[in-house]
Formats: sequence, structure tokens, C-alpha cells
Amino acid sequence: MKKQFAVIGLGRFGGSVCRELYQMGHEVLAIDTNEDRVNNFSRYSTHAVVANATDENALQSLGIRNFEHVIVAIGDNIQASILCTLLLKELNVKQVWVKAQNQYHHKVVEKIGADRIIHPEHDMGVRIAHYLVSEKIIDYIELSPEFSIVELIASRKVSYQTIAKLDIRAKYGCTILGIKRGEEVIISPPPTHEIFENDILIVIGHNNDLKRFEDEGL
Repeated sequence: MKKQFAVIGLGRFGGSVCRELYQMGHEVLAIDTNEDRVNNFSRYSTHAVVANATDENALQSLGIRNFEHVIVAIGDNIQASILCTLLLKELNVKQVWVKAQNQYHHKVVEKIGADRIIHPEHDMGVRIAHYLVSEKIIDYIELSPEFSIVELIASRKVSYQTIAKLDIRAKYGCTILGIKRGEEVIISPPPTHEIFENDILIVIGHNNDLKRFEDEGL
């Protein structure tokens, strides 16, 4: 279903979000104070405008309150990011997602009502670090400081065994959410489903349990 998004700030992060949403077929309003950036993203958005997102009148004239999702991806100007977030919440935008520069920035936008706060460099750094230290990890998503979702490659050790026989939940406290096999993705596989070597297991659990399953179970 087509959705409406507004992306404020067209730097590396905001520009990537804007381009991807547009290519996915959604309506995207791209906003930046830099005219060159706006011109560059006119082809990757439904509308691209030069505007100061810290100006309440400018936001209202753009009809920003009509957008259910607004992504604040303002670069290094933390003050502008905070003020923009505050204005968006005062205008009753339902979902305001903010790119945070640091923990101070995070705490402030959290207090003024940001619905989700993103640390792209930190999140990518965590994923790459986990990928580097393990040949079994394909991807890593940190849900909280304690819980994560990982994609793990099934080894020959577990090949031709069913999920029930492996009893991963009881032994390791982890749950298999899905299995990727080539182009096929099996969501919520039944206990009778067999695992084969080189299947990619999508597993959720406590970080300690996931590490134990990776080291001992696979």
C-alpha cells in the first residue's frame, strides 16, 4: 500500500531513505535548505522543496501535518534537528523518526516526543562487527541492549534435522522466526520442518543465548 512520507535533510542518510522510499513506490516529500541537494533529489521524490524545517510557518505551508511519517535526518545541526522535531510533534504529526548524532541528542528528542530515534553509524557498526567476528553471521539487528535478531548459516551439523529435534528454544532459549533457502523464505516454520546445510536461519533471542547457539548449536 502506497504511503506518504516527508524526509527532512537530504544528506547521506536522509538522501538514502528518500531514494529508497520513492523507488519502493511511495509518495515522498523531500525537504532541505540546500538548493543543490533539493535539485539532485527531485528525480527521487514526488516533490522536492527548499525550506527551513525550523520555521513553523514553512512546515504548515507544506501541509506537513498531513503526513503520517516524517523522518528528521538533519545533519550536524543538532539544534535545528531538535527544534524541527518539537515543531512536528506540536503539529500532531503521528510518527516522527529522528536521526540522532549522539546520546545527548537522543535524550532531548526522546523527551520532546520523537517516536523512534535512529543511530545509523552505531547500528551499522554493530552489524559489521558481528559479521566480522563470525563466519556464521550474515546479518545482525540489535533490538535492545540485550536482545537481537541474527541471520545464521546452518552447518552440516544440523542438516536434515527438524526444528523439533534440535529443540533450540528449550536448549538455548532462542526462537527461529524464519528460514531462507535460496529465493524461498519460510516464515514461522513448523516444528516438523527440516533444516539443510547452508540454510539461513533467522533467529531471535537474548544476546548471550544467541552466542551460545552460534557456538554450540551450529
